[in-house]
Amino acid sequence: MTDTRFHDAMNWSCLPNRSNGWGNRYFIDTEFSDFQTPEVLSIAIVGENGFEFYGERTDYSETWCSDFVRAVVIPQFGRFERRAMILERLSEELRDWFTDIPAASKPVLCYDDVLDIDMLRVLLNGPLPGAWAFTNISGQLDSARRAAYFLRHGGEHHALHDARANAYAYGF
Repeated sequence: MTDTRFHDAMNWSCLPNRSNGWGNRYFIDTEFSDFQTPEVLSIAIVGENGFEFYGERTDYSETWCSDFVRAVVIPQFGRFERRAMILERLSEELRDWFTDIPAASKPVLCYDDVLDIDMLRVLLNGPLPGAWAFTNISGQLDSARRAAYFLRHGGEHHALHDARANAYAYGF
């Protein structure tokens, strides 16, 4: 399900129309407990082709989390129906999602913080499938476009909205 208050009808559960071809860039963002001992709380991956993944954990303790995460991140959880689950289920659904991406498209995972890749590896319990490349886009994001995204759609510090904002700021 998509909450269109935040984005124009993009839906994490829909495969893109294959007849239109595949865009190969995917933008990842995660939310995690804190910087000292990060525990993944949520993850989003947004493809330039419209193919999205979002999930958040239910089996975490707020005591793991920084004051910022408790005040800003956690209150945004629960906005997407059926996307909150225990860590094991989140890992399983994420692995399944990756199998739907064709290796022939030469997918590229774009990140702006290496902790997002670390959290992804925790969720996958290992590396990404071999066909994926990684690129750090932190210096390539248009800050004005990113700010404009949040001004229009809200949701800053929510993994799905942050990933969508990065995709928008990258300019696809």
